[in-house]
Amino acid sequence: MSAQLHLKSVNKKYNPGTAHEVHAVQDLDLEVGRGEIVALLGSSGCGKTSTLRMIAGFEEVSSGEVDIDGRRIDRLAPAKRGVAMAFEGYSLYPPLSIRENIAFALKSEKLPQADVNTRVEQIAALLEIDDILDKHPNAISGGQQQRVSLGRALNRRADLHVLDEPMGQLEPQLRAILRGRIKHYIKEHELTAILVTHDQTEANALADRIAVMEGGVLQQFDTPENLKNRPSNIFTGAFIGEPPMNLFEAVAEVVSGHVQLRLSPEVTLTYPSSTFSEELQGRIQQDHGVMIGVRPHSVQLTKEGLLAEVFANQWLGDQTHIAARFAGGSIVSVVHDLALPKAGDQIRIAISADDLHIFDTRSGEALSHGGQLA
Repeated sequence: MSAQLHLKSVNKKYNPGTAHEVHAVQDLDLEVGRGEIVALLGSSGCGKTSTLRMIAGFEEVSSGEVDIDGRRIDRLAPAKRGVAMAFEGYSLYPPLSIRENIAFALKSEKLPQADVNTRVEQIAALLEIDDILDKHPNAISGGQQQRVSLGRALNRRADLHVLDEPMGQLEPQLRAILRGRIKHYIKEHELTAILVTHDQTEANALADRIAVMEGGVLQQFDTPENLKNRPSNIFTGAFIGEPPMNLFEAVAEVVSGHVQLRLSPEVTLTYPSSTFSEELQGRIQQDHGVMIGVRPHSVQLTKEGLLAEVFANQWLGDQTHIAARFAGGSIVSVVHDLALPKAGDQIRIAISADDLHIFDTRSGEALSHGGQLA
């Protein structure tokens, strides 16, 4: 069972009309397709949890509409919305065993007890909680309680499944294992799911599309690949990726068949004009001042290139993060080997035009990616 979710100009204001009013979600338009997994991603206070709670019915919508398959649900009680939710705070029934907690979601289906037992045991095995089914919530760990809450939500047949930080309490190794299992389960059962997370790895691993939010505003709603390779603005470019995108203010000029991006009096990036579209050349000359971005993985260490001075070197077991002073600021390069430059060493770096992201300094909007208009 799955459905389409549509949020239409949804707003959430806390303490409206007072000096302490907070506009937590602003004019949010979002469509989640049937059988799609969508992640709401952002830092604390960005509006993602408020959005999820409005969908589930635990927060009122200040204005706008929430529809499932064309049926308006934002005025309905939570139990009548057809939404199954796994809470970050678990919300288990203390008097019931773990088996009974998971089975509780199946009562409305009026299944034979043998079928209930089978479904409970299957979801418990998937989440690796099959050894605690006869225990009670107060006798298990926080991570186990979170998996019970998740199992109860996934086991329920609903139009929409909403998951609030579904694996936030789990140790990294278990999270890595369960991500793949949970995504396979959701896809196999053709569920529509929307989840909240602050973990980019989790969002990338689970979601078909990711909605990046900040300050209550949707910044970009796109595939994980496009968020990284074609960020729509400076915020998304800087927020997505680890380590974050390197950003520099630059003065742009087209001189003698070359595009010059002056980052500082000492540092200018120069490229043949042919590497940039004519439309982009006209735009950056018009704007003159731009912001350029380059992912750390695209900053190349070369024998001939621009000088930078190393001030930190971190070996993470499978890659090296080298931070260097460059163009009056700093730049980070990621090398997929053990690299040995130490603090104080001079290195040379190169940045390909294909790896450049150019943004409008005033609006923050992307102008180009890899030399082509955004």
